[in-house]
Amino acid sequence: MHSESRIFVAGHRGLVGSAIVRRLRAAGFNNLLLTDRYTLDLTRQSDVETYFSEQRPEYVFDAAAKVGGIHANDAYPAEFMRDNLAIQTNLIEAAYRHGTRKFLFLGSSCVYPRMAPQPMNEDCLLTGLLEVTNQWYAVAKIAGLKMCQAYRRQYGFNAISLMPTNLYGPGDNFHPLNSHVLPALLRKFHEAKMAGEKSVEVWGSGRPRREFLHVDDMADACVFLMQHYDDEQLINIGWGEDVSIAELAALIGRVVGFSGELHFDATKPDGTPRKLLDTTRLKALGWKPRIALEEGIRTTYEWYRSKKE
Repeated sequence: MHSESRIFVAGHRGLVGSAIVRRLRAAGFNNLLLTDRYTLDLTRQSDVETYFSEQRPEYVFDAAAKVGGIHANDAYPAEFMRDNLAIQTNLIEAAYRHGTRKFLFLGSSCVYPRMAPQPMNEDCLLTGLLEVTNQWYAVAKIAGLKMCQAYRRQYGFNAISLMPTNLYGPGDNFHPLNSHVLPALLRKFHEAKMAGEKSVEVWGSGRPRREFLHVDDMADACVFLMQHYDDEQLINIGWGEDVSIAELAALIGRVVGFSGELHFDATKPDGTPRKLLDTTRLKALGWKPRIALEEGIRTTYEWYRSKKE
């Protein structure tokens, strides 16, 4: 890529897409193709085909997806499969047909089996059963990365697939039911503090362990790999360490300034017992993250409060 390359960031208003746009602009890439869902419906094949025929993007970052936490996945399984399959299929096919030089597909660590060995390396894919609470999203994402591999093998299409761990940061979804665990807890602790409540309820036992990566680190990895990685093998993007949900809740409580008690509701689902990515391949390429968890939560909370105000 060079400064005047025509770069399409699909999903540029979302958590990851907006971070990729920030990173590209900071690096001097000025010719960004950005359009929102009201102008371009990525689930409609004809609309995507027309857009690519007119705009001819040279590079595509596919950060567009329907996403959500355990509750959202359980409540909307058809939408999670249908919309994600449509979006990625339309984008990959249109990019190939209209001469895109390189396509970057974003998967998710939930594509790995529920009981995969920890930390999970890229070879764990399709070696066991998926976590049932997000299987619909996972199956769609697996189809996307396999489609990238298939187009590379049959057509020589330069598509790469990245598997990010749990992401957070400015631009996240803080909805109390449909968000992921970190932003959901951050909002819950903030509201408890503002209301002067004595305790906060946390879903599940608190024992599952999760890895978290700041979205600005993720965006930096995306731009780095778009420029330095060319292989059909998917590649993990993560921090390299994990924490328990109980430890995460305690850390968020400290950052927010909530001094009450934590109550864990073990009747609510825990999800996968542990999710930690093996990032050996990524490190070997010369990239590593910079933003530690507490620092990242603190800046995310500052962003959240600024939006609330």
